[in-house]
Amino acid sequence: MIEPAEVVARLEALRALDAPTHGGRLLSYVYDSGRPELDDVAAAAVRAMQPVNGLDPTTFRSVGVIERELVDFARGVFHADDEVVGTATSGGTESCLLAVKTARDAWRARGGRGMPRLVAPTTVHAAFRKAAALFDLELDLVPVDPATGRPDAADIAGRLAPDVALVVMSAPSYPYATLDPIPEVATAAIEAGVDLHVDACIGGFALAFWPEHAAGAPASPWDFAVPGVTSLSADLHKYGYAPKGVSVLLQRGRDRQRHQWFATSAWPGYPVVNPTLLGSRSAGPLAAAWAIASVLGVAGFRELTASMAASTEAIVDAVHAIDGLTVVGRPTGPMVALAADASVPAERRVDPHLWADEMRVHGFVVQLQPASVQPDRSMLPSTAHLTITPVTEQVVDDLVVAAAAAADAVRGMPHLDGTALAAGLLGGVAPAGTIDSATAVAILGAAGLLDPAGLGPLAPVLSLVEALPPALVERLLIELLAAGLER
Repeated sequence: MIEPAEVVARLEALRALDAPTHGGRLLSYVYDSGRPELDDVAAAAVRAMQPVNGLDPTTFRSVGVIERELVDFARGVFHADDEVVGTATSGGTESCLLAVKTARDAWRARGGRGMPRLVAPTTVHAAFRKAAALFDLELDLVPVDPATGRPDAADIAGRLAPDVALVVMSAPSYPYATLDPIPEVATAAIEAGVDLHVDACIGGFALAFWPEHAAGAPASPWDFAVPGVTSLSADLHKYGYAPKGVSVLLQRGRDRQRHQWFATSAWPGYPVVNPTLLGSRSAGPLAAAWAIASVLGVAGFRELTASMAASTEAIVDAVHAIDGLTVVGRPTGPMVALAADASVPAERRVDPHLWADEMRVHGFVVQLQPASVQPDRSMLPSTAHLTITPVTEQVVDDLVVAAAAAADAVRGMPHLDGTALAAGLLGGVAPAGTIDSATAVAILGAAGLLDPAGLGPLAPVLSLVEALPPALVERLLIELLAAGLER
């Protein structure tokens, strides 16, 4: 046996391999409130619920009370009336999957036959691609304006027809922090008899408390205040500041929401009744989210959100002052996407991927997003993504200085073209063909992506993502992570 203290020491040593989760220098994945007392109350709540199984709220009655109170809080935040009911889930992906499953089954109950369509902008979260694949819907993606990341409401409306089970709008979209035209699409959805889901997984609990006259405030209603919105998802492990993973899915109409559930008594064991994809589930994150929401209340959320609004405005202003770098569109909420400024000569442009790698030199971890081709063949630009949290306020001055210095270091350097590298790596492999694990590992090794010391600069990796066929990229990424877990 190993002493518990040794196990904890090993865990702490392994955690040292991770990007910093506190302090504001990791600008994606984590949502640091900057308030240690919230971490403390969350940890206490998780520990209190550690042995509890969320599978059965009739046995563990605390789960039902906590979930009901948390859903009621979300209903108030998102202007829901008594017709709206909700469920806590394990995260945004599960909320999105359940929203699609519900809409598909409701569509079938109304007489729909065959394979339904799911209509959404190309910027819709990848969870909806997963949902379409899992629940057998045709994903009908509508191009967005490459300069703003915003879809045209008329383009969306033109796709709505009896075979559409669901149309999805983002509040805001993850790639560009764009608020989709929800009121206009909702009107069209009502006329077409189509369900409308608002994906507010990342931004919902920030937009709901955003200062009304601050930069980044929503330009139009986006939640259940809009007639025609039939469901909405919002993550509490993002701007609810709870530990992973907890989200809420709100649905308009009890009968409609019941399509979300699964129940069976047709086996020899206990009757199984689940509102979620999971059966047994931890009640810890749910309790942590409930505890944090109880401590903060509306006033606390407003205070934290005002801090983020100020930091976001400072960062946007700083980028506007950097020659060769630009903000994509009109960011809504606490996210910003940056791209090279195509309006200036090439020698003055700042490539966002090279800039993001240079930001690491200055102690900040920024997410790189690849260029992509839309269904109409228009190109969405390469970008760098920044997620702002309340703790950003503590480092925003350093961030602004680092952003300018990183831009100076890479200004005029061309965007990396992975075409030649991709051709050399593929050899005789058919780009569109199916490859086995051994071939995928060989390609990854030749690209230097299996270094046990970890990945180096990410701009070359993203250049390969942009150059290779998407199906091959996806196969290689699966192998990269799967092989890494097996080593």
